Amino acid sequence: MADERIIEGYTLGVFASNTYIAAGKAGDSAVVIDPGQDAGELVKERLEAHGLKLEAVLLTHGHIDHIWSAADVADAAGVPAYIHPGDKYMIDDPGAALGRMGMGKMQVATPADVRDLSDGDRFTFGDLELETRHTPGHTPGHCVFVTNGILFSGDLIFQGSIGRTDFPGGSLDDLMESIRRVVLPMDDDTVILSGHGPETTAGVERRTNPFVLADARGELPRLLGL
Repeated sequence: MADERIIEGYTLGVFASNTYIAAGKAGDSAVVIDPGQDAGELVKERLEAHGLKLEAVLLTHGHIDHIWSAADVADAAGVPAYIHPGDKYMIDDPGAALGRMGMGKMQVATPADVRDLSDGDRFTFGDLELETRHTPGHTPGHCVFVTNGILFSGDLIFQGSIGRTDFPGGSLDDLMESIRRVVLPMDDDTVILSGHGPETTAGVERRTNPFVLADARGELPRLLGL
């Protein structure tokens, strides 16, 4: 049987972050993951094109490039936005989450209905099922979302790279533990849809990601100059 799922990704804004729209099939319920800068109108157009009804906004973490349009998208549809409690403060003060790179007070609108994410939370949107995994390291409350054969990885891991850990609350040890615990056990052909950059697979990253390989050899600190 053909895979009827709708999985669309769009690179948006000055930070070139990826926004995803996902649904089990046309005419079904849908979810938006990490609505970036100026995502509101695009999301509306794509939902209408597929006859989709938005049910929730899921946020992998609280950095401004991933939450920029959360209020626009969620409030327009009257749906909740979900984020881990460890990152919730970032919605109210995104600049604080970036430390010295915060460029002063930064503000985005806060969704009217913000709810907590926890490890193991499961969501059903029509024929699409997602599981939440808490993956701290890039931020304390970073989460990823897993569905059949697909990992929405946020800023945990990218094609050939990993999330940075020099922002407030970041931890290289936690990030690598999250990768070892969540990403590396996945099947080779699991598609990784990251918060930035092109898609990749768990198998490719396990075999070629220089940070993953250095971590396996115990050489990651030296690679990073630590």
